[in-house]
Amino acid sequence: MIDIFQSIESEVRSYCRDFTDIFISAKDSTIVGESGGNYIDFFAGAGSLNYGHNNAYIKEKLVDYILKDGITQGLDLKTEAKRYFLQSLNDYILSPRAFEYKVQFCGSTGTDAVEASLKLAKKIKGRQGIFAFMGSYHGMTLGSMSVTSNIQKRVKDSPISGVTFIPFKTNGTYSFDSITYIESILNDDHSGIEKPAAIIFETIQAEGGINVASSGWLVRLRNLCDIHDIILICDDIQVGCGRTGSFFSFELSKIVPDIVILSKSISGLGLPMSIVLLKKELDIWKPGEHTGTFRGCQFSFVAGAAALEYRNIIDLDSRTKEKGEFIQQYLLNIELVKTEIITIRGQGMIWGIDLTKINRPGLARQVSKRCFEKKLIIEVTGRNDMVLKIMPPLTIDKMLLLQGLEIINDSLSNCIGMDSL
Repeated sequence: MIDIFQSIESEVRSYCRDFTDIFISAKDSTIVGESGGNYIDFFAGAGSLNYGHNNAYIKEKLVDYILKDGITQGLDLKTEAKRYFLQSLNDYILSPRAFEYKVQFCGSTGTDAVEASLKLAKKIKGRQGIFAFMGSYHGMTLGSMSVTSNIQKRVKDSPISGVTFIPFKTNGTYSFDSITYIESILNDDHSGIEKPAAIIFETIQAEGGINVASSGWLVRLRNLCDIHDIILICDDIQVGCGRTGSFFSFELSKIVPDIVILSKSISGLGLPMSIVLLKKELDIWKPGEHTGTFRGCQFSFVAGAAALEYRNIIDLDSRTKEKGEFIQQYLLNIELVKTEIITIRGQGMIWGIDLTKINRPGLARQVSKRCFEKKLIIEVTGRNDMVLKIMPPLTIDKMLLLQGLEIINDSLSNCIGMDSL
């Protein structure tokens, strides 16, 4: 039988090279493969399935909308579905936090919202520079790629000039004070680097290896931007929408970014959607100045509103915090972690197992492959792909969560083995 994927689909395909089964259905935190296997999902559609596969509450709302012939494509027209999403976002998320953000609907993926944010910041400040962080990932369209640090994901010639990469945090890959470093750049008229229009950051660098910024660091970053009249942009695409135990990942630090970017799980069911939240005084767009055909995906509005209702009904934040603590405690009891041969880091329900210390290229991918053989889907991330990324749906059953963690533990032992160290 001809492998239609290999014969016709572009060589650009990636995840299917590691997860080789053909998947036919999914429910909650499991995926059914054509081979007959039921896989535990610790991948969650790269963070787009926080509420699980085919969440019953969300799906029912969407099916009802489809059956009543609701608008499917609306560009930026006023529609019932959009009104309900905006009202739900305001009632459940913005108003309780006293956030007075305007909402901009962008194209169907997060990278378009990143593009819009960079474009708007430059328009507001009249400056061309952007500060981003080493370890960052913001997308793969030309502007977003310019503020993504991974050399393998960047084009040869940077499409946007004036991007300066700064070490991310004080207790991670780089050992010096990055906030003081930015201050020195901005205060030195011989630094050779002009003041940027914006600083774009992630509170947790998911693709960078689950690098977690401290609350203190985030507060200093916010203060720095205030002092120097710089727009602070939080890319909350992958770790927002409840992943860290609060809807926005920056809430623990009590900072308020000028612009927040959301995508992935904002649509509830993994449907295409991206939005920009911007402070009212920053909304200086002219009509149609940033546009796109699919900025009005009505199905995403319906499912997204249902997701906001659902998370409120079940008090998802408290459940996420509880499961996050469970994951952390389990990982801390892994023998390889206790002996500091491998390290862990994370927050809420996103955790990384860093195998860099073992210095065996390809090891994390080998462990991921072994996990897949044992019916667990887990991806690798970070520098040289040496970090296993634990990111199950937030709604995962606790027993299934434990089963997945035990598969990881067994696979680590199989692939590493204490005797070989």
